[in-house]
Amino acid sequence: MNLPVNRFKHAVQSGQKQIGLWSHLCSNISTEILAGCGFDWLLLDMEHSPNEVPTILSQLQAMAGGTATPIVRPPWNDMVTFKRLLDIGVQTLLVPYVQTEEEARNAVAWTRYPPLGVRGYAGAPRASDYGRVKDYGKRCAQELCLLVQVETVQGLENLEAICRVDGIDGVFIGPGDLAAALGHLGNPKHPEVLAAIDDAVARVRACGKAAGILTGDEALARHYVDIGCLFVAVGADQNLLRNSAEALAGRFKG
Repeated sequence: MNLPVNRFKHAVQSGQKQIGLWSHLCSNISTEILAGCGFDWLLLDMEHSPNEVPTILSQLQAMAGGTATPIVRPPWNDMVTFKRLLDIGVQTLLVPYVQTEEEARNAVAWTRYPPLGVRGYAGAPRASDYGRVKDYGKRCAQELCLLVQVETVQGLENLEAICRVDGIDGVFIGPGDLAAALGHLGNPKHPEVLAAIDDAVARVRACGKAAGILTGDEALARHYVDIGCLFVAVGADQNLLRNSAEALAGRFKG
């Protein structure tokens, strides 16, 4: 058994645009449907959605064979959570609320086995196809992708230092929390927020790292692609379900 190839990681390393979708629904069935819709990646959220490790596992299984690479956002920058997610086969993590170089270095260390890090060792986890992947422990880092989320003023101040950390593959700018941090809670399209995001994307690119973002505004998503964001989430499953269901109901009851 070969080590699974992380298509997302290799795509962003080669500068290929990756279009994704946010998933909040915590359902293996909805995830299976979305994985076949043509997106390059699907974000399985644990920070703001009621996902736990068993539901993430069921969604990973449901995504097998789809076009989308699973990316998991853990609830926090936490060694134990990382260990459990990596063991069940997650290869790409999006770590929320990274504000300093030290926090970025911790995130890297928690995804690597000693001597490069402090990830706990399991003999035959799902990630190694239950022991069938030869030398998994020595080779797994080749296919691991670590993205960090910068979404505070302090994070922006330390952006270059975060980008310089070896093992960080990309930086995602969190528009919602950044808007709140800049005094515009609930308004990620405020001119000050938009300017800060554009500046952050340029700085991430100048450091040679992949930049990412989420927006449900199609024109804004295209703008972010145009200015060099390599991984862009263009919507969220719960919003798509809400909007289409409300529109259908409205056509019959309006």
